[in-house]
Amino acid sequence: MRPDTPAENVDHINEAARLERTADRYPEDAEALLLRAAAHRELAGDRPAATALYDRLLTSGADLDNPYLVRALKASNLWEYGHEAEARAIIDGIRTASPRDPAPWVIVAEALEAHDELEQAHETFTEAVRLLLTGVSEPPRATYALLLGRHRVRRMLGAAHDEWDALADSVHRHPIGLDELHDPKRVWSLGSENPEELEAEILRLRAELGAYREALSRPFPVAVLHWPAGELAEMTDAYPDLAEEYPSHEAHLATIEGALRELAASGTPNLGIVRGTVPSYEAFAASELTSPSDASLLPQYATTLAARGRAVAWPPERSEACWCGSGQVYGECHGV
Repeated sequence: MRPDTPAENVDHINEAARLERTADRYPEDAEALLLRAAAHRELAGDRPAATALYDRLLTSGADLDNPYLVRALKASNLWEYGHEAEARAIIDGIRTASPRDPAPWVIVAEALEAHDELEQAHETFTEAVRLLLTGVSEPPRATYALLLGRHRVRRMLGAAHDEWDALADSVHRHPIGLDELHDPKRVWSLGSENPEELEAEILRLRAELGAYREALSRPFPVAVLHWPAGELAEMTDAYPDLAEEYPSHEAHLATIEGALRELAASGTPNLGIVRGTVPSYEAFAASELTSPSDASLLPQYATTLAARGRAVAWPPERSEACWCGSGQVYGECHGV
């Protein structure tokens, strides 16, 4: 949720204001847009303004997609500018509620870790791992941060390896092992005058930075447009010129999967799928002063949906529901 572009290269205040204006224009996407705006406010050092955006979401009366994520981000932000008691109260509430989404757990556990509450951070990571991964044969990608964070805190506490640490090792795919990457003694090597030790530490830091960047949820994926069967039929009936783009729904789905696989094979990162609807597309065409029959409008529509936070990451886990809406898991549908 947080932009990883260095603050010196981005005008975070203006970017936050732009996102807030976009949220006013598209209230159905306000949650995703205002969370990104709040992240920019935090990066600009205006933490009270970020809190105001979190409060705006929590008091809006709308049914939020991720209410516990908003609360977790608010708690983390509050603690950073001196509101520790309120932050702790929110964190306790999230732990009591036990959300099934890994993201709030990661944020509150890392907030505790950042303020040297290592025992509490360890308890929070462990609660989340037990809740979300007990009885699961293959951990979803979204839970990797929980496993890796728990391993990191346990290394700082000097705890012996357990079964969850072994699972963390199994999902860690970088050349430097977790035990070495999370070694609390690493900090001492930074003060060494030995060039070999310094070079080794630089390699470890690069691996850690790579893992962190890989875990970031970036707001602008390369997105491909997906039309559900009913929407595609309605659109091609209303705008027959677009039938050339979509000869059949089955061909449309196969084209999406094929295009995404080609992009992935070429090394394109951060791929996603956005789902179109006819009313939304018609409104977009009207805003562009263009006829919906114009096929060149389709990629612009997809990009706009992605910019509004509507993209779903591709590929899903093999055990997750397929993106096409068939009801099958991805590994037995388009993931075959």
